[in-house]
Amino acid sequence: MFANSRQVFSSQTDLHEQLAILVERHRTTLFKKPVNEVNLLAYRQAIAMWDAAKRPALIIDSCCGVGISTLNLAQKFPKSFVIGIDQSADRLSRQIKWPAKRPENFFLVRADVVDFWRLLLDAGIHPSQHYLLYPNPWPKKTHVGRRWHGHAVFPTLVALGGIIECRSNWKIYIDEFAAALQQLTGKSIASEPYLIASVSTKSTALPTPITPFEEKYHTSGHALWRCRALL
Repeated sequence: MFANSRQVFSSQTDLHEQLAILVERHRTTLFKKPVNEVNLLAYRQAIAMWDAAKRPALIIDSCCGVGISTLNLAQKFPKSFVIGIDQSADRLSRQIKWPAKRPENFFLVRADVVDFWRLLLDAGIHPSQHYLLYPNPWPKKTHVGRRWHGHAVFPTLVALGGIIECRSNWKIYIDEFAAALQQLTGKSIASEPYLIASVSTKSTALPTPITPFEEKYHTSGHALWRCRALL
């Protein structure tokens, strides 16, 4: 893994001054965007795979990229079923060095998570855990509405419940994510440093990277941050 990843640069130096207003607007406004038929079919396919596994505890790995994180979560939680979702067919189809014997408790699906989350909530399906690992930070100040906590679908994400975990190499993103969660839930939620060990480390109390981005950022010397909360 090349240690050549650049630090996130932004003119924004603290929580966005419009974040609380955005979160409140989205909390009180019905999100009316129609669900895309392709996403509906993908959702049904993923739920059918979960049904075939007899519906164990469900873990969602949103924006999973090539799916390495989904595989690692499936190995870490063998009694759960992990659905990895990404909207890029290219990322999901890349040639990955999968283990010779892959666990059977995960499924990768191409879909837009905005629709997938809404379909889950409409069906009354609440994952036990939900991961958002290194989402696009959209660091330009004008792009705050494109960050997940500034998006109109964020109240849906919160309503799905369970344990939610978001990680990033940009502290402001995680600080904002925690602030938005706190605003919607009334719970005290904070960001925290996320310390990991190199994948070459054989014995350590620290976790090893579970996504290619996590490994690359760590190898590049970036500080990592996370927000983890029981909703």
